[in-house]
Amino acid sequence: MMPPRQAEPLRAAEVSALLGVLVLIGAPHVTHVNTWAIVASGLFVAYRVFAAWRQWPLPGKALRLCLVLLVCAGIVLDFNTRFGRDAAVAMLLLMAGLKSLEVRTPRDAIVVINLGYFLIITSFLYSQSLTLAIYMVMLLIFITAMLMALQRRAPTMAAMQFVRRAATLLLQGVPLMLLLFLLFPRVQGPLFGWSQSSSTGVSGLSEEMSPGSLSSLSLSDEVAFRVQFEGTAPKPSTLYWRGPVMWDFDGRTWRMARSTLLERPSHLPLGERVRYQVTLEPHQTRWLFAIDLPTRIPIDAVLTSDYQMLSRQPLRQRQRYDMQSDLNYALSRDESPMSLQRALRLPPDGNARARALAQTFSQRDGSVQGIVRQALDTFRTQRFFYTLVPPELGDEPVDEFLFDTRRGFCEHYASSFVFLMRAAGVPARIVTGYLGGQVNPLGDYLIVRQSEAHAWAEVWHANQGWIRVDPTAAVSPARIEVGLAAALPSSEPIPGAIRLDVSWLRQARFALDAVANGWNQWVLGYGKDRQTRLLSRLGMGKVNWQQLTLILMLCTAVATALLSLSLLREIHFRRPAAEVRHYRRFQRKLRSAGIATRSGEAPLAYAERAMAANQTWAPAIATITTLYLEIRYGGLNTPERRARLERAVRRFRP
Repeated sequence: MMPPRQAEPLRAAEVSALLGVLVLIGAPHVTHVNTWAIVASGLFVAYRVFAAWRQWPLPGKALRLCLVLLVCAGIVLDFNTRFGRDAAVAMLLLMAGLKSLEVRTPRDAIVVINLGYFLIITSFLYSQSLTLAIYMVMLLIFITAMLMALQRRAPTMAAMQFVRRAATLLLQGVPLMLLLFLLFPRVQGPLFGWSQSSSTGVSGLSEEMSPGSLSSLSLSDEVAFRVQFEGTAPKPSTLYWRGPVMWDFDGRTWRMARSTLLERPSHLPLGERVRYQVTLEPHQTRWLFAIDLPTRIPIDAVLTSDYQMLSRQPLRQRQRYDMQSDLNYALSRDESPMSLQRALRLPPDGNARARALAQTFSQRDGSVQGIVRQALDTFRTQRFFYTLVPPELGDEPVDEFLFDTRRGFCEHYASSFVFLMRAAGVPARIVTGYLGGQVNPLGDYLIVRQSEAHAWAEVWHANQGWIRVDPTAAVSPARIEVGLAAALPSSEPIPGAIRLDVSWLRQARFALDAVANGWNQWVLGYGKDRQTRLLSRLGMGKVNWQQLTLILMLCTAVATALLSLSLLREIHFRRPAAEVRHYRRFQRKLRSAGIATRSGEAPLAYAERAMAANQTWAPAIATITTLYLEIRYGGLNTPERRARLERAVRRFRP
């Protein structure tokens, strides 16, 4: 009799396949885990693969213990003994790498596979994107197929057979998964209370603005937020998405100022009001974006005196909120003298030519309207250019831009305009945010990307309050009316998502974004409120978490029972395998000779009892039993062996 194949050492190909899948599972953590942990894990895995092919010795127990102690010390020192999400994931990744150094048998491989399952789960602690979900489901199928292959270790079965079986097994769990997803009580806040690092993957507006900051941001086609309007969407030229407001200037960089809070919006509506829903991507800061000017404040948000809408906590998760805004409005004429004084501050020296130009504006027409008109005429009539790649500016950026380079992006025009206003005695400030957006016709929603980042100005008029002035419109009206792609020449390095001239590529990109948006809305956005609405539609009314848990347990029990009955029915009515049919025929022949199988009797014990009853049957019984065990349990299920078993049973005549 052959020994069970499960006891045989793993082949080099099996080790390589197993650790290759483990590397693919750990790959998404490259951007999350510290470099030394990634390198160490990779070295452990690489050594085990080379050792499998080149017959290198594996590390002994003493060396492995030293490596474990070094890894633990590295984790403690790197994370300052604060064990949280990042430290736990790094530890799991390193331990999986260390475990690979002692993989010799299927039992060791099964332990590594279980670690792989945990690593798949940890990837979703950092991202829950649709792309990652699809990637991890594929790896889940592969690693489950490897688990099945290790249990059978049948060389005659193709790898795709195990993959199909694994996929079928996972599909059978989909109904139970849907029940858990829909009914599991939702909690507010980050998973397990772990907050994400504020320095990882941050892309978006900043609380500072200097020459080149927005132009570099406009090279990114990452989605900032998506918007679903009630009814017809307004024209893109009216969509000024208000964000950080800049007050303080040091000669080069504009910065936010500390603002007081408003109890509620204080302005006079002058026209159309729009309602919409914003799905904001996490950006690790507190800004919430709304069309200028918001008239509704989301829960857990505040509105400052300069109409910045701020969340009470940094946005570390995707957030959806309902908004309404007035496209035409008049701001309150009540402004504190301290704020107006702040809106006039300039450094004591520097940019002398710009100061002199502002004085000429005041001398020609000292009214606010006159000074604004003259500044815009300067941009409109002089040879100024709108570009994403402006030349670098020196110590006096306003003078160099206005009189020398005359090439810039929206931050250059907004900065120089506000400087001229303040130098001419007109209070002014800079507002940053986004302008416009791209309509996705497949989902009928607006996509606002980082490339739509924009800066404009607000000037103070004693009789009208703060008035929006966009100096970019004087240089490049197409940027305001049509969009960024129409405002820039084809040679500019604009993101492909904004300037995509190939129709089918544009449609494909819209389709992918529509799928991603659906995933965000219906899967990642399935929170407590949406769950409550769903249960209300099902007639459950308002249920607390205790009732929801009970409902979940009952539904899970019913689903499990139905699935079990289905599997039992399939097993009961399924035709036995060929070797089983042949062996049962062999048992019937022995039973007719007076030797019936006893309850719980194994094939070897049955064979020994039958051979003891009649020694002349011994050779045939030994051959039949050996063939049956090799085919059924030894992983040697070949057509040739099945044919031999069939012939031996047919010839056996007790």
